[in-house]
Amino acid sequence: MGNIYGYARVSTPKQKIERQVRNIEKVYPDVMRFFVDSYTGRTLERPEWNKLYKIVKSDDTIVFDEVSRMSRNAEEGFRVYKDLYEKGVNLIFLKEPHINTDSYKKALAGAINIEVNSGDQAADGLVNDIMKAVNRFMMIKLEQDIYSAFAEAQREVDYLSQRTKEGILTAQLNGKKSGRRKGEPQITKKAIESKKKILKYSKAFNGSNTDKEVIRIIGISRNSYYKYKRELFNETKKS
Repeated sequence: MGNIYGYARVSTPKQKIERQVRNIEKVYPDVMRFFVDSYTGRTLERPEWNKLYKIVKSDDTIVFDEVSRMSRNAEEGFRVYKDLYEKGVNLIFLKEPHINTDSYKKALAGAINIEVNSGDQAADGLVNDIMKAVNRFMMIKLEQDIYSAFAEAQREVDYLSQRTKEGILTAQLNGKKSGRRKGEPQITKKAIESKKKILKYSKAFNGSNTDKEVIRIIGISRNSYYKYKRELFNETKKS
């Protein structure tokens, strides 16, 4: 059994990494490390994904909240999926389990690998051709399902992007300003939850992620993060 990695990505400042991390952690609490990319939009510049792609090896597992986090482009997503599968990497999509690599493996295992040799050359040839055609159909259908999942995710993201733009425009026309209100009080519950996650993920305590990675995973500001981290160090010294 190899390592289990979690990967999360957001493409707009308003999206939160924390939701994806929480969903993955709920099903796979033994994730060794999270890799997160923020605000990449439609570009292919994903530094954390590139790091993960380089270190992942056979028998390792990468868990995604949904297929659109792996790629927002169907062609690229399908190519990467096949490349990782051929390397022996397990891919898990929490919201699209039907395209997990285990499903791909089961389909291959279910292929008909029997060659008929009854002595009747014409009949044997016909039956063997039919079996080969069935196998080809199975693989084509499976590949279409995987490709379709990426394509559907791409359509949903495009639709959401359009609706978001329309919402912002409507708000501007109505004289409303988007963004966070100034002077909002800090919620104590949030501070407590953030500290728990810093203890779990930060390599300064019990985790293996850098400060920058933990900030993105938790979804808090840099100032809040270092404030909580200092408080944790002080609490540790007192105990």
